[in-house]
Amino acid sequence: MRSSAWFVASCALILRCALMDGAGGQQRQCSEADYYYEYTECDSRGSRWRVAIPRSPGACTGLPEPVHGTVCTFSCKAGEFLEMSAQECTQCAAGSYSLGSGIRFDQWDSMPAGFSCLPNSLENGPRGEDRLTCNSSSWVPQGNYMESNRDECMVSLIYAVHLKKQGSVSFEYQYPDNNLLFEFFIQNDQCQEMDQTADAKWVKLTNHGEWATHTVNLNSGTNILYWRTGGVLMGAKVVKPVLLKNVQIEGVAYTSECFPCKPGTFSRLPGSSTCDPCPRNTYSAHGASSCTACNTTTQYSAEGSALCKDRPPCSRKDYFQIHTACDYEGKTQVIYKWMEPKICLEDVPGAEPLPPSGEREPCPPCNPGFYNNDTATCSPCPPGTYSDGMKPCKQCPAGTEPTLGYEYKWWNILPSNMKTSCFNVGNSKCDSMNGWEVAGDHIQSGAGSSDNDYLILNIHVPGFKLPTSMSSHSGAEFGRIKFEFETFCMADCELYFMMDVNRKSTTVVQSWERTKPRQIYEHVMTKNASVSYTWAFQRTNQPSDVRRYVNDVAWIYSITVSNAVDGVSSGCRACALSTQPSSSTCVPCPAGHYIEERTSQCTECPHNTYLVSHTTPGPGACTNPADQAAKATSLCYSDCHFTHTEGNVTLTFDFSLLGSCRIADEWPKFYLQRNKVLPPFQYQPVWRTGATVNDTLDGIRARPELYPQTSKKVPDVNFYYRSLEVTSSCDSGRSAVVTLRCNPEKSTKGELSVPRKCLAGTCDGCTFHFLWESSGACPTCTERDYHQIEGACKGGHQDLLYVWIEPKLCMGGVTLPEKKTLPCEGVEFWVQLSAGLGAFTAVLLVSLTCYFWKKNKRLEYKYSRLVMSANKECEMPGADSCAVMEGENEGDMEDEVVYTKPSLLGKLKAIASKGNGENYEHVQLNSSHSKALVWS
Repeated sequence: MRSSAWFVASCALILRCALMDGAGGQQRQCSEADYYYEYTECDSRGSRWRVAIPRSPGACTGLPEPVHGTVCTFSCKAGEFLEMSAQECTQCAAGSYSLGSGIRFDQWDSMPAGFSCLPNSLENGPRGEDRLTCNSSSWVPQGNYMESNRDECMVSLIYAVHLKKQGSVSFEYQYPDNNLLFEFFIQNDQCQEMDQTADAKWVKLTNHGEWATHTVNLNSGTNILYWRTGGVLMGAKVVKPVLLKNVQIEGVAYTSECFPCKPGTFSRLPGSSTCDPCPRNTYSAHGASSCTACNTTTQYSAEGSALCKDRPPCSRKDYFQIHTACDYEGKTQVIYKWMEPKICLEDVPGAEPLPPSGEREPCPPCNPGFYNNDTATCSPCPPGTYSDGMKPCKQCPAGTEPTLGYEYKWWNILPSNMKTSCFNVGNSKCDSMNGWEVAGDHIQSGAGSSDNDYLILNIHVPGFKLPTSMSSHSGAEFGRIKFEFETFCMADCELYFMMDVNRKSTTVVQSWERTKPRQIYEHVMTKNASVSYTWAFQRTNQPSDVRRYVNDVAWIYSITVSNAVDGVSSGCRACALSTQPSSSTCVPCPAGHYIEERTSQCTECPHNTYLVSHTTPGPGACTNPADQAAKATSLCYSDCHFTHTEGNVTLTFDFSLLGSCRIADEWPKFYLQRNKVLPPFQYQPVWRTGATVNDTLDGIRARPELYPQTSKKVPDVNFYYRSLEVTSSCDSGRSAVVTLRCNPEKSTKGELSVPRKCLAGTCDGCTFHFLWESSGACPTCTERDYHQIEGACKGGHQDLLYVWIEPKLCMGGVTLPEKKTLPCEGVEFWVQLSAGLGAFTAVLLVSLTCYFWKKNKRLEYKYSRLVMSANKECEMPGADSCAVMEGENEGDMEDEVVYTKPSLLGKLKAIASKGNGENYEHVQLNSSHSKALVWS
C-alpha cells in the first residue's frame, strides 16, 4: 500500500507533467529562482519526500523530480541551516544567525509574522449592562520589546507553533505592577489548555527595571502560546504595563534559512547562533557583519543602535551636582559633572556651559552614631558608646543602654551600607552615576539615561537586635524604618518603597504618585530577618529614550533604622538593672513587666493592663485593653482556631499551620502578594469581618459555585474581609472572601487561585474571591479518623494495627496508636479438639450399638422360651423349670436349643386348623445327649 508521502510526491510529478503538456513545449526551463523546496508530511515509518514547489505555477517547465528527504528527526546544530538542494547542514553566513532547531523573536518594530492580538470585552454588571469595549486594547510593539495594555481589558498575545519533538519556550519580561494580571498558558490544537503548575502559569513579579526569564516545556505537536494581561484599576492609578522580549522556541524540525541580524546588532563570523549589539557610538543596518562608527564630533549612538543621532547643544538636563568628600581641613564644595555618557556639544550656539564649582564650605556634622576626630572622615562610635554626630562618643549612664541602628540626615557622601544604581526599561545600559545624588541635607534622584529609567537606592540590614530588657520575649516589633521624603513632578512620576526579606523576592510596601508634600513614612518589622530596603523613582512609565523631565525629582531628607544588629548608637535608652547590689548590668524583664524609672527594676503591670513596649519607662508602658478597644483600629485578632459542629460531629481547625494569623488584616495583603495574585486592598485599610462555613456574612456572599467542591466531608471555611473606603463603583466599599479548603495533596503553605470565570479575582469589581487549598486547612485528627485492623493469629499471638481512613482529611491532632500484640488460640487447636471429640463420639456410638444389639438378642431368646412353655395344653410350666432364671448358663442352653420361629405361612395354617384340634408348634431341641426329645 502506498504511503501518503508517495501519493503527494506522485501528484506533484503528475502536475509537473500536466504543465509540460499544456505548454506545448513553448515554456522555458525552470531555474533555481523559479521554485523552492518543501518536505511532505512524515508517514508512519518516519520518512518523507522533498518536492519542488513553483513560485508561479505554469511559468516554466522542468521542475526537479521528488526525491527521498531526510529522516523526520533530522535537525541542524545552532549556527547552521538545512540547505534543501543538497539536504545538508550548512553554516550561516556572517551577518546572520540560526538556532538550529529553534526560532527567536527579538525585533519588535512591528508585530512579527505569526503573532496576533485578541482582546476580550468585560461585562461589569450582572446582566452585562455595563459592557466595557476592548477593541482598542492591544499589545504594542516598542522596537526592542512588546508592551501590554494598561486597562482592565483582558488581552492575549497569541502565537502557534508545530513541534516535531519535545521542546521549550522561554522569554524575557518585566512585570513590576501586581495591579495587572499576567499569565502565560498553552493550548493544543483542540483548544484544550495543557496541564501547567501554578508557577508556570502565573508569572512572578519582577523588581522595577529588571528583566526576568520564564521557561516552560512544550510537547510535540501543535502548541498555541498565550500571553494574557488584564487588570482591575484602583481609582485613577495608572498601572505599569508588562514588557516582553526575546521569545525563543526550541523543538522545531529544522530551519531552512538563517535569520539576518536585526539593526543595531551584528555577527562577525559564519556559523553564529546569536548577534551581538553594536558598541556605543557605532551602528549597523539589517543583516550586518560589522558595525560602522559614528562621526563622534557631531553624532552619537547608544549601545545597540541602528543609526547615529546628532549631538544636541548642552543644557541644564546634561549635568548634575555633587558634594565632594570632606578634605583634611573639614571642608567640602559643590561641583558639577556632565551626565555619562556625555552626548551634548558645549561649543555650539545656544549651549549651556558647565557651571563652575561652588565655594569650599565647612562639612556638615557627622550623622548620629559617628564622630569626627579632627579627620576628613566620620568614624562610627565604639561599641557601648554613643554620639549625636557633633560631639565625641560617650558612655551611657547607669540604668541605660546604647541604642542600635542608623540615622542618616546629612548627605555629604553615600553611607557605606547604601548603594545606588539605575535600571533601563529597554536594552540600553544605564550608568550607575545617574542613580541617586547626595546633596548635603538630602539625597535626590539623578537624571538617568531616559525618563522611564528606574533610579534605585538600596540599604541592607543583616538583622535586628532587641534591647536587653525586651530580649527575653518576642514582641510584635523587632525594628522599624522611618524616612522623610518629598517629590516634585510635572509628569506621572512615582516613588516606590520596597523590601526583600531573606533575599527571596522584592515586594512593594508603599508607593506615591506625582508631587507629594514633605512627609514621614514608617514601616515596622514583625520578625527578625535579613532585609533589604529599596527606593525606586521613575519619572514616567511611558516609553522614552530621552531626558525630558529631568527636573522631576524625589528628595529623601532622612532615613532611620532602629535595632539594626550592625548599627551604631545615637543615644541611650532605659534598661532594667540586676537586683544584685552595685550591679550595673542590664537584664531582660519578664513578659508583662515594665521598667520602673526610679529603681531601674522590672515591675509587673497593674491589674487589667498589659505591656505595650519598653520604649517608655514607668507605668505608662502598660495600657488597659478597654482603652485600646475604644480606639478605632483596623487590627482584628484571632487565635487561629475555628470549630464547626454538624450533627454529632465536631470539627476543629488549626490554621496556625498556614502561617501567622495573629493580625488578620494582613492576610489579604501578605498572602495574596506572596502568591502573586492581585491584592484588592493594597492601598486601603482592611477589617476582617469574620470566619464561617456559611456562604454569606454581613452582606458579603462567598459564591461557592465559583469553586466546585468534590468532597463534602470537610466544609470550606470562608474568611470575610471588608474595606470601608467607598469608591465610585462600590457604594459599600470593596470586600473579599478567602475560602480555605482542605486538600491533603497540597503543602501546608498551599496554593492560592482565582475563579476561572473571573480571572482578575472579581466578577463585579467590588467583591474579590480567592480559593486557598492547603493541607493546613484540614481539621485536626480525632479517633474518628482511623480504624482498627486485626491480624492473623500466628504462634499464639495476634497483632492489632491502626490505619487512617482514606482519604485522610485531617492534620495534626491525635496520632495513630502503636501496634498491639495480644495472645490468641489458633485454628489448629480447635481442629484437633474437634477431631478428637468426633473420634470419641464415633467409638461410643459403635460400642452402644453393639451393646444394645446383644441385649436385644437376649431378650428375644427369653421371650421365645416363654412362648414355648405357654403352648403346652392343660398344664402350666413349673416356676423353677419352665424359664431360664437370671444367672443361669445361657450360653450352654443356646448351644443345645435351636429355636425356629414359625413363618407367616405357618401361622396362617395354624389359625385355619384350630377347630380340628391341630393347633401346635414344634421346637427342635439339640442336646449333647444321645437321645433326642421331640414335643408335638
